Amino acid sequence: MFANKYEYRRRLPHFQKADRPIFISFRKGVDTPLSGACRSAVFDCCLYGNGTRFNLHAAVVMPEHVHLLLTPLRDVTGDVFCLRDILKGIKGASAHRVNHLLGCSGPVWQEESFDHVVRSCESLQQKIEYIRQNPVRRGLVKTPEEYPWLFTESV
Repeated sequence: MFANKYEYRRRLPHFQKADRPIFISFRKGVDTPLSGACRSAVFDCCLYGNGTRFNLHAAVVMPEHVHLLLTPLRDVTGDVFCLRDILKGIKGASAHRVNHLLGCSGPVWQEESFDHVVRSCESLQQKIEYIRQNPVRRGLVKTPEEYPWLFTESV
């Protein structure tokens, strides 16, 4: 029997359905905000697999967290690229680049990420708009178009 039925367990499962968009959020390990140069490096890493490992619908790199909306693609054998591997690539490469820019080492991101499968077109558009408005709600810019670390696919 468990000592505490509410005890926290790391490495939560990440469910994904083939050919469905997934909304993902992950945070820095410490609340120190990312500089503009670091956000640019993270943003580049978020865009890197677009069109090869996933279709990126929207992304924003905020000072202390990232939101992504993507649909994993299929590899040459027809298998869907695993979300765990996609995130490992983005978080690993971006942590390496941030550490290089800051002249330090160690983890940059919290180990866990929040993710959930988007279930409808309406929800997809809502998530895109949520991501677009994130820097506006925080008071970083007046319009989403002013924020340099924001990507939305052209429709």
